[in-house]
Amino acid sequence: MSDILDPPATPPRRRRLKRQRKKRPFWQELPALIVIAAVAVALVVTFIGRPYVIPSQSMEPTLHGCPGCTGDRIYVEKLSFDFGDPQPGDVIVFKGPTASWDRAWTSRRSGNAAVKGLENAIAFFGLMPPDENDLVKRVIAVGGQTVQCCDAQGRVLVDGKPLDEPYAHYNLPYRPGLAYTGSVGTGREFGPIKVPDGNVWVMGDNRNESADSRAHVEDQYQGTVPLSDIRGKAVFKIWPPGRIGPIHSQKP
Repeated sequence: MSDILDPPATPPRRRRLKRQRKKRPFWQELPALIVIAAVAVALVVTFIGRPYVIPSQSMEPTLHGCPGCTGDRIYVEKLSFDFGDPQPGDVIVFKGPTASWDRAWTSRRSGNAAVKGLENAIAFFGLMPPDENDLVKRVIAVGGQTVQCCDAQGRVLVDGKPLDEPYAHYNLPYRPGLAYTGSVGTGREFGPIKVPDGNVWVMGDNRNESADSRAHVEDQYQGTVPLSDIRGKAVFKIWPPGRIGPIHSQKP
């Protein structure tokens, strides 16, 4: 008589269940896989980050964008501002906070309610832009700071100190006494403006081609952007291939 016991036999019902699981076709599992993937993408877009397209030349040469050209596609992450506020030098994407910012913007959604609903659903999963006026600028001053222009060399001042801004591009020389009016070819001077707590003052790197905070000083926030309207921090250029690379924060 053998001392080695034979392994217990697998019950017939368990064997049948195993065979059924093995024989389940892929197309039956596909809907569940699609739902799981969609939920994962939605969570990433909502809490981690999403791509955006640069619509204008206001951030040249840091970010490329112009009418009729292929603008840079950038990746904007949200986690940084979940654990801290934007800092001077950060490149941010934000929603136009007042009607003043939205004057030149029109929705690209379909007039058909069903199609518009589908477009909004696609946007929810990050496959097309959200239906809002999203802009990209650089933070120059934060809540509690006073910003103005200019010193004798045409530099922006924050709390009375001139900024060193290697990223800023001016295509016109500084002319003392000439104010910024929001139109191409105007001067540089503005302010002083004290940034409210919970807001930031933003400017485009392409200073003569950017309708930034300077162009909206008559609105309820004096041109500043509430933190609640900020969508995230631009960290990487993901398209086109020739411009792929990081987007650096440069503290002025």
